[in-house]
Amino acid sequence: MAADKEILELVYTASTHDQLMRAYRAWAGAYDVDTVDGFGYVGHLVTARALADVVGDREARILDAGCGTGLVGQALRTLGFTRLEAIDASPEMLALARAKGVYQRLHQVDLEGPLGLHEFYDGVACAGTFTFGHVGPAALARLASVTRAGGHICFTVHEGAYAEFDFRAHIDALEESGRWTLIEEEDADYLQKEGVGCKRFTCRVEDPRAGER
Repeated sequence: MAADKEILELVYTASTHDQLMRAYRAWAGAYDVDTVDGFGYVGHLVTARALADVVGDREARILDAGCGTGLVGQALRTLGFTRLEAIDASPEMLALARAKGVYQRLHQVDLEGPLGLHEFYDGVACAGTFTFGHVGPAALARLASVTRAGGHICFTVHEGAYAEFDFRAHIDALEESGRWTLIEEEDADYLQKEGVGCKRFTCRVEDPRAGER
């Protein structure tokens, strides 16, 4: 596990986009085994189940934001969802996600900048992305902007990053602006074998562009 924890440290401490992409380039091939088997990662399952609880139509259009190797997509497909799309910044991770055969379309997109997506989704899942060295809370508004009114977003936030980067303030500000309504939150498992948890949120989008006008 020493080597596994070394790469996890590199991923969590990346201070630039290039550093993070290099870390994932090195880790991509072993990612699923290291995270799920090695660390007991369950964030993808927590998020997929939460989305399935609020999106009853299994033919709804779902976006997996920060898909990594496609673990969330696999979980959603197991739950019956058939119209899945994915975005991620790492081409190596996207290639592995594509090979799983669960997504209809995949796009290389950095959540830290404009998404460049001009469609609305019925639901968005985002697991394992809001954490150290990855994506900050400003991306929450970007996810809302591509979710239709009445659609849902389910996302996890690493418990340490939640406090350090003040995710609560961003979540509350989006609700106060009328962009979404927070309908559920919980403390959930994340890396079970490491004793690390996460905050899991479900929000219903009311006005995708509220506050931008």
